[in-house]
Amino acid sequence: MGLSEIAAGLEVTNEQRDRGVATVDETAGSLAERLAPFAASLPCDPAAAAAVVEAYAEGADVGRAAAVAEVPPTTAAKALYLLGEPVDPLTPTSRRVVADWLDGEIGRSEALTLANVGDREFALGAYVATHEPIAAAESVVADALSVEAEVDPLDEARSGLGDLV
Repeated sequence: MGLSEIAAGLEVTNEQRDRGVATVDETAGSLAERLAPFAASLPCDPAAAAAVVEAYAEGADVGRAAAVAEVPPTTAAKALYLLGEPVDPLTPTSRRVVADWLDGEIGRSEALTLANVGDREFALGAYVATHEPIAAAESVVADALSVEAEVDPLDEARSGLGDLV
């Protein structure tokens, strides 16, 4: 089979159709809008969860982020945990005590004493032990909070490794 046989039936055109670039961009919405599909799994509404995440990402502690979003601190901590932030007030020993309490091996008052934490910390630790973060929501938050690398204005002025050879 020669080249002319392979090329038989091919046509040459003078114009090419410009079809553009296919893009899928779901980042146009706000963080609250992007968290809306996960509303049933969040401990607060998506707008409050977004406010908690944004305040926390700017450096606020959980209590301050909760105040910004006007939700209780425990609710803010739960939202942060479900959205991928490793928020757990318990030590490894306290986690084992909470696990024993959840398994019904010890009573709550004994577990509180052994864990050596307050009621809020104990409740949050139990929540963390019984819930998994929402993987899809984690990626939404990561995309929303990602920071683009800064452009170096002198990049073109510097030589690269190929210029040394």
